[in-house]
Amino acid sequence: MMQQYLGLKAGYPDTLVFYRMGDFYELFYADAEKATRLLDITLTQRGQSGGQPIPMCGVPFHALENYLARLIKMGESVAICEQVGEVGANKGPVERKVVRVVTPGTLTDAALLSDKSEALLLAVHAGARNRCGLAWLSVTQGRVHLAECAPEELGDWLVRVAPSEVIYSAGVTERFEKQLQGLRQGGSLACPLCPRPDWQFDQALGERKLLEQLGAASLQAWNAEGLGLAHAASAALLSYAEHTQGRALSHLHSVQVQRNDELIDLPPATRRNLELLRTLRGEDSPTLFSLLDTCQTGMGSRLLKSWMLEPRRDRSAARERLEATEVLRGSQAAGAAPWQLLRAELKGVSDVERITARIALRQVRPRELVALGKTLAKAQLLAGTGASPSAYLNQVFADTLPPDGCAALLQAALLEEPAALVRDGGVIADGFDAELDELRAIQTNCDSFLLDLETREKARTGIPNLRVQFNKVHGFYIEVTGSYLDRVPDDYRRRQTLKNAERFITPELKNFEDKALSANERALAREKWLYEQILDQLQPHVPGLTRVAGALATLDLLCTFAERSLTLQWCAPEFVNQPCIEIEAGRHPVVEARLAETSSGAFIANHTRMNANARMQIITGPNMGGKSTYMRQVALIVLLASMGSHVPATACRLGPIDAIHTRIGAADDLANAQSTFMLEMTEAAQILHAATPHSLVLMDEIGRGTSTFDGLALASGIASHLHDKTRAFTLFATHYFELTDLPAKARQAVNVHVGATESGSDIVFLHEIQPGPASRSYGIQVAKLAGMPTAVLYHARHTLAALEERAGEDRRQVDLFAAPQTPEPRAEASLLQQRLLDLELDTLSPREALDHLYALQGLAKKP
Repeated sequence: MMQQYLGLKAGYPDTLVFYRMGDFYELFYADAEKATRLLDITLTQRGQSGGQPIPMCGVPFHALENYLARLIKMGESVAICEQVGEVGANKGPVERKVVRVVTPGTLTDAALLSDKSEALLLAVHAGARNRCGLAWLSVTQGRVHLAECAPEELGDWLVRVAPSEVIYSAGVTERFEKQLQGLRQGGSLACPLCPRPDWQFDQALGERKLLEQLGAASLQAWNAEGLGLAHAASAALLSYAEHTQGRALSHLHSVQVQRNDELIDLPPATRRNLELLRTLRGEDSPTLFSLLDTCQTGMGSRLLKSWMLEPRRDRSAARERLEATEVLRGSQAAGAAPWQLLRAELKGVSDVERITARIALRQVRPRELVALGKTLAKAQLLAGTGASPSAYLNQVFADTLPPDGCAALLQAALLEEPAALVRDGGVIADGFDAELDELRAIQTNCDSFLLDLETREKARTGIPNLRVQFNKVHGFYIEVTGSYLDRVPDDYRRRQTLKNAERFITPELKNFEDKALSANERALAREKWLYEQILDQLQPHVPGLTRVAGALATLDLLCTFAERSLTLQWCAPEFVNQPCIEIEAGRHPVVEARLAETSSGAFIANHTRMNANARMQIITGPNMGGKSTYMRQVALIVLLASMGSHVPATACRLGPIDAIHTRIGAADDLANAQSTFMLEMTEAAQILHAATPHSLVLMDEIGRGTSTFDGLALASGIASHLHDKTRAFTLFATHYFELTDLPAKARQAVNVHVGATESGSDIVFLHEIQPGPASRSYGIQVAKLAGMPTAVLYHARHTLAALEERAGEDRRQVDLFAAPQTPEPRAEASLLQQRLLDLELDTLSPREALDHLYALQGLAKKP
């Protein structure tokens, strides 16, 4: 047996092998020691090898999924080795083989997957032309995704895709491997990395595999030609997925190419700062996704996440979704709205997408097929829904039509409440197979036959206490007590002698015993065979079932959009060609919902008017006044509109948008040796390089991580660059009041501020965006609200008064937004001396004073 195990283990050296032995999965040697540590189970021994005991541990077969879930969460992979031969059929151990490999990126079991998210496997191939090819898929979906990017863009792509497992060529350069490891350590890649043989990343093999999956002669119909690096990645991707599942992925029938210029760019910082899927504390709620997700199915929830994280620049899909949502909203005066009627039908719908994948992989369970049959009956009714004004919605309804004959097959073949597993029997419906019905009849009629035989034998022999019985050790028998043994007929054959009785068997009872004892085993074998035949008949329906799954998910999500827009009182946005972001009475959706939940009052709505003549807002005002909330709500409204949802406003007009960039909050990245200020500058630099006139940029308190003069100089430079060079739509929140001078010289910048008022020594936040700059920051008042000691507040007020008096003099001497000029060398010294005298920088060393003045005047530092 150990020889058999070692032979199997040799094929999976880096994977935990679960070796089936009776009612347990056993692990040996290093696997056992590792599993003991990870799962906290007992390490035992079995026999010896080379004079040393063999480490062993195991888990019960019925608890396999629980242990798999724990291991997968730790990033481990497991090879499931089952008994495939008949016990006693041959000499030696029962034949075994690895039937599937469970890895973090190739999960298909319902118990191991979240209903609301996918397990994604991604392959990356580094080419020789300073480009990378990407290919990824979810084994439970029917689509392969392809993309190509520059190496410096790889981190953003990995964050966008969020794979559960990444495979790459073992032959990559050391530099590229360090880049992958760095992304993992830096948090951009929170999943296992798995090297694969270099020969698997072959472009020609990838093209051939894709064409075989699609059943096509060309990739032109999917716009997937000319992507050699992505094709090479897809070769390894599909090979690895087939290796883990133990079969070809027959349900993959689509390829989707993703390009940077087709999607609205949502960099990692944007996803984090806007709290799309996770809060800044790493929690699942409250987020935009948790607010929107009232879907009735897991398919709808997963589609919502896809639409949210991959909004398209082209507005045609968003317009179609908005039009369909308006139809589903219906008329409030007409009783139940269409979305309410549809939701009633969608309630309890099974996860057709994942069930279909498991049908294709022949891993589906009986109860899933029963649930699928009931769902297809509902889908049949939905497909007959009347025509609507939305052509898009009509097509979605049409796509819910089930494949012909599929629902009827499931209804006829399966019991209403089958056993959980085929091996337990009780799966196939009565009347579906005559042979199975006969075998079941033998089992069902066993008691009545024994009673009838007992009655007949009593009459024939005259033995009044004769008993016909059964036990698992001796089978069927006729028991006669010692006082009546003289009446036993000649055709009785002794089977067992007891103290006061004898047990016999007759030819008739022996014949029945042979049938009865084998009937159960034969019935189980027959059910397994019939189940495999049903799966064979379902294979041609896989593409149709995939279509139905997509349609049901879309209907579910459109109903969710309708419900959310009505419940939360959102409006439909309007898309226009000219550049603008115009929002009337906009609200932050998540904050507003939280206020409603906690009965903390109504959210204060604010207008936003940005266009070609007003591209930048310089936002000032107190901490806690609502600057960050206002900025984030604008970004969220833009995102919601772009994904085809209604928005939290009374009106919204939106021009073309290609990206949403954010630089918000204070954080560090110590693992990559980046301080808070360094990370702030890095993110700001990325935005300045990537933003375009069609981008929305949020800058919150830039420059606060260094000295006042340095920070002010950098903030003014960044604001000027965004206004003059980038010309992006920019919300620039700051406490540097000097920056409010920008609109006086920049015609596309305006000042706005968050309203606040003082009541005695206290502050009242109005949360209103008002025109013009703020008069002050109210930092000391906010500190008082935080519970700062009175002595500290007193000291701070006096210090503030002195600093403001000096700053007023300094501000009159320095023009932050003057064009940088280099003075004549001879005049330079006198100019600097005059600045020192004017600003009275007596607290700085001469070198520090010179550095600050050069920064303020835009001069290069001199040695």
